[in-house]
Amino acid sequence: MNRKKSALLAMAIATLSWSIPGALAQHVHTPAPAGTGSPESSHDHNGHAADGDSRQLVGFPAAMREHTLTSMRDHLLALAEIQAALAARAYDKAAEVAEQRLGMSSLQAHGAHESSRYMPQGMQDIGSSMHRRASRFAIEAKNAAVTGEVEPALAALARTTEACVACHAGYRLQ
Repeated sequence: MNRKKSALLAMAIATLSWSIPGALAQHVHTPAPAGTGSPESSHDHNGHAADGDSRQLVGFPAAMREHTLTSMRDHLLALAEIQAALAARAYDKAAEVAEQRLGMSSLQAHGAHESSRYMPQGMQDIGSSMHRRASRFAIEAKNAAVTGEVEPALAALARTTEACVACHAGYRLQ
C-alpha cells in the first residue's frame, strides 16, 4: 500500500473512531437475562424496552416494518458499494451510488414519506440528516474525481455513517 493510501485509510479510521464511540456511549445496550420476556412485549411509558435496551421502541405496521428493514439493509449494501468504489478510485461511481441509494434523490424510491409517519421526530431528523449528508458526500466524491483529493469525500462519508449509527443507537423497530 502506498503512503497516500495508508494516510487516507488512517484518516478514515480515525474519523470513525472519534465519532462512533460518542454516539454509542449515549445508548448503551445491556441485554436482558435469558428467559425474561420478549423485547417487543414490554416497554415503559417512554417507549423504552423493559429488557434493559435503552433504545426507543418505534411501532410500525408489519408491512411497513419489513419495508423499512429492507431499505436499511439496502443502505448498508450501498455503503459497502461506496467503499469498494472509493478503494478502486471510482469516485463518480461512489457518488452515483450515494445519491441514488442514500441521498436526497433516494427518498421517493425508499418510500421515506410513508415510513416517516410512524417515526418519532428525533428519528425523522436523524434520517433526514443522513440523506442530506449522503448527498453532500456525493458532491465531495464527484469533486474527488476531478481533483484527486479524496479526504473531503472520506470525511463526508464518515458523517453520513455517523447518522446511521446515531439512529440505530437510539431507536429500534417494534
